[in-house]
Amino acid sequence: MNINHQEAPFFLKDFITYMEAIRGKSKNTVKEYYFDLRTFFRYMKVLRNQAQLDDFESITIDDIDIKFIQSITLHDLYEFLAYTSSERLNNANSRARKVAALRSFFKYMNVKAKLIPDNPAKDLDSPKIPKSLPKYLTLDESRDLLSHIDGNDKLRDYAIITLFLNCGMRLSELAATNLKDIRDGKLTVVGKGNKERVIYLNKACLNAIEAYVQNERPKEGIKPPHQQALFISRHKQRLSVKTIQALVKKHLKAAGLDDSKFSVHKLRHTAATLMYQHGHVDVRVLQEILGHTNLATTQIYTHLDSEQLRSAADSNPLADID
Repeated sequence: MNINHQEAPFFLKDFITYMEAIRGKSKNTVKEYYFDLRTFFRYMKVLRNQAQLDDFESITIDDIDIKFIQSITLHDLYEFLAYTSSERLNNANSRARKVAALRSFFKYMNVKAKLIPDNPAKDLDSPKIPKSLPKYLTLDESRDLLSHIDGNDKLRDYAIITLFLNCGMRLSELAATNLKDIRDGKLTVVGKGNKERVIYLNKACLNAIEAYVQNERPKEGIKPPHQQALFISRHKQRLSVKTIQALVKKHLKAAGLDDSKFSVHKLRHTAATLMYQHGHVDVRVLQEILGHTNLATTQIYTHLDSEQLRSAADSNPLADID
């Protein structure tokens, strides 16, 4: 889904441009912010009796002006978050993203664009996000997944899943990978915030990529502008994000794994967890590998699995007393 700038008031267009061109936010983040703000403005028109809730998705926002923005209060923001929770059933993570979008937008309007005298989102609290351990495949489950990859695109799919399990790449990073990005055993990717990082490819990754490129990747007929894409679809163009998600789910199911529980992102969790638990990789090194800006994000992978917890309990000197 693309952003339709024609339906946005000028200050929202300017904000989107600012976030992408100046702040360096990824296209996906900018798109999410735009849709969150569009939902907010639609709700504000309902709240101001300028539109009907039962026709919510058809509400236009191009007529919202600066005076309308200046009338918005902190109370309105909390009313919106309550609506997203009770009516749209947004979870805490979704609501936290909306808070981030609102904070960024109103700070821009107040500090950068200087179009509003006060920032109503300055004291806006973000919902508390319940902490949960990331879901991941065990080492044996990872091996089972790799051993069950089959089909007409076996070498391609094997290389894709090998990269996910070994490198912890993001889905968008893998989909955007080009042949020229791989040099001297290293893969250069552009992650969140357009930040470039280098991923060192191990033997399994290099062998899987070579087998695919030499024996299965089309040599001719690839449609422009996809000639440099590493992973090619049957239609001879760059493999899309949705197709990668679908093929991962297919192979998870073939391996007897719950494809509703695991996903592409869970393979990223798996890579990080296996590197930490079995490779004893330092958490700061893991942060660099995964491309995390904050160390706190990486530290979720330092959790202990059930076997480690059981081992710790069994090591208690009182464990054998009846």
